Amino acid sequence: MITIKDIAKEAKVSEGTVDRVLHNRGGVSKKTEAKIKKILKHHDFSVNPIASALAMKNKYFIATLIPEHNDLDLFWKSPYLGVLKAAEDVKSFGVQVTNFSYNQYDPKSYLDTFNALIEGKPTAVIMVPNFSAETKKIVNQLEALNIPYLFVNIDIDGFNNIGFVGQDSYNAGYIAGKLMHLSLPKPSAFLIIQARHNITKNNAVSNRIKGFNDYFTKNNVDSTTQTLKIENLGSSTETKQKINSYLKIHPEIKGVFVPSSRIYIVVNSIEDDYLKKLEFIGFDNTPQNIACLLNDSVSFLISQKPFDQGYEAIRLLTEYLLKNEITNPKHYVPIDILIKENVKYNERNEFTEADK
Repeated sequence: MITIKDIAKEAKVSEGTVDRVLHNRGGVSKKTEAKIKKILKHHDFSVNPIASALAMKNKYFIATLIPEHNDLDLFWKSPYLGVLKAAEDVKSFGVQVTNFSYNQYDPKSYLDTFNALIEGKPTAVIMVPNFSAETKKIVNQLEALNIPYLFVNIDIDGFNNIGFVGQDSYNAGYIAGKLMHLSLPKPSAFLIIQARHNITKNNAVSNRIKGFNDYFTKNNVDSTTQTLKIENLGSSTETKQKINSYLKIHPEIKGVFVPSSRIYIVVNSIEDDYLKKLEFIGFDNTPQNIACLLNDSVSFLISQKPFDQGYEAIRLLTEYLLKNEITNPKHYVPIDILIKENVKYNERNEFTEADK
């Protein structure tokens, strides 16, 4: 017997898009709707009203706890869009998704937002564990209530999360080290610019730095790394002063590694005389970072597929709720190396692509 999954595969769309056409929910282009209806008619497909009713009766509520995004930090927009897209696709399984966002620099915002989230009595929670101490408090409460939880983007050991969706941050940093070495094969000094020091303990950033340094150590490369820690990258005056002063004192620096999505701030803060002499490697294909790649300020960006992180987290947790199992607890997204010549192929219309 043909299923919605079969229809979706034949139409080359998501199951959620087929479901929207079946139940006249809208949000699908006329061209795609006509194609799906033609396939449905060809297979004489009709919705089983009893199965549909049972699915909608068996409600699950997934709550997501992820950082908010803004014009200066657009990275978290992509996971959010992934969550929205997946939410549409799992509706037909009786799964409802609600997002709660917090200030990623404020542990109080993190806890306060969780307290609002838990009042809704979620069936399961997807979270980005930005703050270790506060995460312990949150996890203790979830486990006391027998609520399963899954980590996204940042993986912290020592917890009973049912899974993790994100990049292998250590390997991503290791690859960044290799790219820097390939760009500057002669013995050189490299600068790691680390933001948010003493504000959060971001495991992903720490692992990238470790991977970057380990590349040179494990391969006996005669190059050295130095670290500049800046409390607030958002302060342009402080950032410009600290970076340019450091580069003036350390003319031996040949490359700069920024293990976060804010390399564009670093690039825009550096004086032109220094900018022309340095190789830059950073993370994430935000619009500002892509602009730096296209104007040759940045040599490489490493993408961690943020849209896929949000989407896959919802998919995996839905699988767990429906089957009481998870096939791939550690779901690592691809480590994509972006350069000026291929970055345009990495972009996607993230929320509406299934509706074209």
